Amino acid sequence: MHAVPARTNARVDFYERIGHHDLAPLWDVLRGLVTPEPVTPVVPHLWRYADIRPFILEAGELITAKEAERRVLILENPGLKGKSAITRTLYAGLQLILPGEVAPAHRHTQSALRFVVEGSGAFTAVDGERTVMRPGDFVITPSWTYHDHGNDSDRPMVWLDGLDIPLVQALDVSFAEGYPADQHPVTRAPGDSLARFGSGMVPLDAEPARKTSPVFNYPYARSRDALAALHKGPIDPHRGLALKYVHPHTGDWAMPTIGTFLTLLPTGFVTAPYRSTDATVYAVVEGTGVSTIGGQPFAWGPQDIFVVPSWVDVVHHASDEAVLFGFSDRPVQEALGLWRERRGAA
Repeated sequence: MHAVPARTNARVDFYERIGHHDLAPLWDVLRGLVTPEPVTPVVPHLWRYADIRPFILEAGELITAKEAERRVLILENPGLKGKSAITRTLYAGLQLILPGEVAPAHRHTQSALRFVVEGSGAFTAVDGERTVMRPGDFVITPSWTYHDHGNDSDRPMVWLDGLDIPLVQALDVSFAEGYPADQHPVTRAPGDSLARFGSGMVPLDAEPARKTSPVFNYPYARSRDALAALHKGPIDPHRGLALKYVHPHTGDWAMPTIGTFLTLLPTGFVTAPYRSTDATVYAVVEGTGVSTIGGQPFAWGPQDIFVVPSWVDVVHHASDEAVLFGFSDRPVQEALGLWRERRGAA
């Protein structure tokens, strides 16, 4: 790219005059618009669960789940202050449901994932089917489906919410509406979708009803078993043993706008430097370790959450066997032909 043209008096005068007609010179800003490599305000950051858990519980004393509609503390990237975003295209937050509470039913065009961090026995209901949530479970709320949450257990329940809110906002396609009652009627038995679509088989004449997977709860126990079984085989030196959650009809990503995956890092394993264009959020399920992101080390343990910005080198070092849940906007980038990766240091 060429250097920015000098700003002479005549040119500045011209820019001011055309500005009154809602015009601007491309040559004055082109270098910042079309960059040789990705440039992002997103910064590497880690949220230590032990530090923020007291605030999550305090929120439960200040406002009810029904009053808040969704009682969530947003994980706001320090480089995106005031944007309610963890990356340029994704939102993340930690939601609390106390025993006996219900988060009222609603629906919206934004797609959502839930990844259970703490507690067991609460439920999410999606379009008439409930699923009980346990630590490490990955639960999907597809776009424009009625959903509510409740807690029938005797302990607080906390999960990580991930949504494509900033992406939908950038496209100006947000719609939302509430349901007349706090809870949508239950019309299918718990586990119905997993039984129909989650065993490597689908009903013979079934056609995908939507681009999101019809399986809306991927239980951690099953996913962990898959990782353990593959642990005996080769491991990607840059990514560890990573498995993506898939749509059973297509084998593609489970969600059209958010890619989700689990990574196993054996004890002592150190990944080779890796970078990709999809800024990625990681939630630690098991183990401890250090991730060096853009040269900055972040020590993590179970229930911690951290973010790797777009096109920034990351190296993961597992102190003991670790499992990380990750999500990003990779499906969108792939669909548009924009996704890239680089294996090895710059």
